[in-house]
Amino acid sequence: METKNIMIVGVGGQGSLLASKLLGHLFLTQGYDVKVSEVHGMSQRGGSVVTYVRYGSEVASPVIDEGQADFIVSFELLESARWLPYLKKGGQIVTNTQQIDPMPVVTGAMAYPENLVEKMMQAGVKVDAMDCVALANEAGSVKAVNLVLLGRLSHYFDFPEEVWQKAIEDCVPPKFLEMNRKAFALGRE
Repeated sequence: METKNIMIVGVGGQGSLLASKLLGHLFLTQGYDVKVSEVHGMSQRGGSVVTYVRYGSEVASPVIDEGQADFIVSFELLESARWLPYLKKGGQIVTNTQQIDPMPVVTGAMAYPENLVEKMMQAGVKVDAMDCVALANEAGSVKAVNLVLLGRLSHYFDFPEEVWQKAIEDCVPPKFLEMNRKAFALGRE
């Protein structure tokens, strides 16, 4: 099987590292060679964060180059647009519609770009956008946005739901398990 590439992008503190760990674990349990690279960026200060998850029969490197990502999973709308050059032709973006102002917007030097979903779609990009914050809150905590996104991403894979549930059980601390299962289910619906 050829190597498939998933980029998980967001802002520090949103849960992208757990999402990449869970995906890597899921692919390993299904017999794939997996490489996960965590590029933290300025995560401690709310800066851009990206992780790479690559899986296939044999994966040589954990790094994804421009134009190579099959999927971009984004925790924040502007991050979807920022990493768009990494998406391969025909690739899929799965994104939260949340908008977190970067420092140039906070200081008034720039305005947050408007209509990003529409602009990406007009450029021919396949975008699956939803309000993951509302669904995470419905599940019990805004911190469950990562599992809402993974629930949505699960639509694009042929793995049975039990495989996803087992990965959640293996990677999420027991005291947060039910909330995360609910978040996954809300994203999957």
